[in-house]
Amino acid sequence: MNSLLDGPGGRTIGTVAARPAVARLRRTRWHLTALITAVTATALTILGLVAATIDSRSRDHAIDNSLDRVVTGLYRAINLPPDEDAVDLSQIENDTLANGETAVMIVSSDGDGKWTESYAHLRSWLPKDDGAAALADDAVFADETVFRDGFDNMGRPVRIAATPISWENSRVKAVVIAGTNPGLWDRDRALLIWGLAVGGGTLVALSAIAGHVLSGRSMRQVMVMVEEQERFLGDAAHELRTPLTTLRLVTEPRERAAPDSRRALTDARSLGDRMERIVAGLLARARMQAGVTTMERVQLLLDQLTEAVVEEFPQANIAVQVNPTVVVGDPSLLSLAVRNLIENAIVHGAVNRSAPIEVHVADGRVRVRDHGAGINPQLSSNPFQRGVTGGRGSGIGLALVAWIADLHGGSASMEPAAGGGTIVSIALPPPPLDHS
Repeated sequence: MNSLLDGPGGRTIGTVAARPAVARLRRTRWHLTALITAVTATALTILGLVAATIDSRSRDHAIDNSLDRVVTGLYRAINLPPDEDAVDLSQIENDTLANGETAVMIVSSDGDGKWTESYAHLRSWLPKDDGAAALADDAVFADETVFRDGFDNMGRPVRIAATPISWENSRVKAVVIAGTNPGLWDRDRALLIWGLAVGGGTLVALSAIAGHVLSGRSMRQVMVMVEEQERFLGDAAHELRTPLTTLRLVTEPRERAAPDSRRALTDARSLGDRMERIVAGLLARARMQAGVTTMERVQLLLDQLTEAVVEEFPQANIAVQVNPTVVVGDPSLLSLAVRNLIENAIVHGAVNRSAPIEVHVADGRVRVRDHGAGINPQLSSNPFQRGVTGGRGSGIGLALVAWIADLHGGSASMEPAAGGGTIVSIALPPPPLDHS
């Protein structure tokens, strides 16, 4: 069973099992993660295509400029001596443009339509003879530098430029052909594609993780509110079931004597007051946990507050011993805590009704002792955990006591009493000193 959320100190405040509302929130979280991932992947794909297109055009433009620089430079270095039928390539052999990283080939023709290779550098990077001849024909026909995509002798893609050279009153023509390094062509494009793919995939994965984490954090408060709502409904159902059943019994239509009728009305009024207190306490906790309200902090006399709560149990045998003690807290919440302590003592001390419930207040502590059967083994591990009960009730009352004590910076405790019974108490910190 996976925990829904962990509260302060690692306290689990909910579980996922059989929780339709939480399951819907979890599905929504995954849907948000998928949506964020899809949007990021789509955006990165579009950006990658745009980047690849721009890079390809920029690279092609740079390559064409480089090839044009080579063929133009060599164009000026080729001469045709007077009364000669062969071009003079003496300046070409020592030209850095003709012996650099760019493949170069010079073909010439005496007008018979056949092209003869006159010079070659890195010949394997250029097309085969028929391809080179076709490129030379295109350049002569266009009478300007032409650029083509082709394949070298090994079938690798290359970018080729060819510029024609002609002389007046001569049938001799020449064409300078330059080509790129096919390995560099393939490697640069492969590096770009791999960079875009790996970088884009990494960004998509990071966005998915970030989206999942952020959506979980954004939903955490919602999950807490759902948890509190379900807890409130469960607590209300548990706490109200018993007084409602009793109320139904005491108000069941039947013939009663006048004293019995008055007793039934008194019992009904008492049960109604108890249900009102239960609902008020559960609502206070639910609203405070949800952040709707905040705890009131006022300076009050804990002894007087306890005496006022004891007066709400006129039929109970309660002995009160109080000393003046001042604390800072919420009067309604502290009243609820003291009331729950007394009701717990009345319920579990019923085995000896002749013995009183002893309430003692001093030094910021309220101690309530009953003379019942003592601490149930089921309560020994954590008597204030919600749902833990000694066999009667739902266990919510003491859980509320511990929550209120913790909210005030105090603590709640349970211990066996000397001579039998149990002592349950809450301890609150002293009020801050006024240095004004």
